[in-house]
Amino acid sequence: MRTERLRLSRPVAADAAGVFAILGDPRTVEHNPSDRLADLDAAVELVDRWIRHWDEHGFGYRCVREAESERIIGYAGVKRMLIHDRPVVNLVYRFVPDVWGRGLATEAATAVVSATSAELPGETIVARVRPDNTASRRVALKAGLRRDTALDCQGEDGLDWAFTNRGPDVR
Repeated sequence: MRTERLRLSRPVAADAAGVFAILGDPRTVEHNPSDRLADLDAAVELVDRWIRHWDEHGFGYRCVREAESERIIGYAGVKRMLIHDRPVVNLVYRFVPDVWGRGLATEAATAVVSATSAELPGETIVARVRPDNTASRRVALKAGLRRDTALDCQGEDGLDWAFTNRGPDVR
């Protein structure tokens, strides 16, 4: 998958170091501290889970690179999960701090939402966002999702607000 400035690719085992650079940084997990990885071995296990999700479902999280670079600057994609016993695809986007503020998360999330809507029509796409994570809320809205209080849920680190592709805007 390509956008104007990014390449989003299916993860491979060699991507673990790049994923660790993201999830080993406490700034990237400020709103979701349980996502922080302690070491490279944890990143290897995580990337392996992402690869298995791809093998099982044909889609998943993608490693994000700037178009002309090999450095992983983030990851974005969707995975299957249940919210309130309802099957959904959970949208994720997370980037290294040195690229924040450039609109790259919005660009990646928009591409993922567009591709997911085309490839999995009728699926509910959900971005779960901590109420105080203003930047992530803006990305979800710019990617075309709407606030959906019916799918708010308790996450591992606290309340998650839901932003989805279903129904009218509900506040």
